[in-house]
Amino acid sequence: MGLFDAILGRSRPARPDFDQLFSLPSAAITLEASMGLRSTGTGSVAFRAPEGRAFADVESDIRSLLDIDAGPKVDVSIDSYGYTWLVCHSDPPDISALVTDLHAVNTTLADSGFGSALLCALTSFTDDSGRRVGLVYLVKQGTFYPFVPALGSGTTIDGTTPQKRDNVLEMQLRDLLRDELRIEPDLSRWFAVWGAPGL
Repeated sequence: MGLFDAILGRSRPARPDFDQLFSLPSAAITLEASMGLRSTGTGSVAFRAPEGRAFADVESDIRSLLDIDAGPKVDVSIDSYGYTWLVCHSDPPDISALVTDLHAVNTTLADSGFGSALLCALTSFTDDSGRRVGLVYLVKQGTFYPFVPALGSGTTIDGTTPQKRDNVLEMQLRDLLRDELRIEPDLSRWFAVWGAPGL
């Protein structure tokens, strides 16, 4: 921190702790043993593209960064809220390999100047009923929370599916995983990630 930062009471944001992602494989064992939830083999990293840059430029930069040293291959998409998602796949599903790829993507982006734009990383799980569960890692907080879209919400008149969360299951997952993951204590930060890859 510089002298002027100290005088003005400003502090630099802490560097994100991407190593927290390595706690996901043990959490995955707990999810499968306790609830029958298995990794889908899909994980993703969300960030807000820098202002004023065309998506094609950002996508090209990201692919160039990640292709160095045979880094993980990613798919790139933009959701309806304007966030860019970098999607990694592991086939067959291998949560350890997926976490390694997500760690590499996050670290590469942070080291290349995209760190302040990083939002979250997400890994998805499913069970035999087709339910989807996301474990969301909040990059700036260094914490996780579960996100569970409700099953069987029905379809509205205009043909869309209403967006509802299964809050009861989210609380159950919080309690189940609190010894495995650093769970975000502030529920207002458990934002919905509708349309996230893998969900």
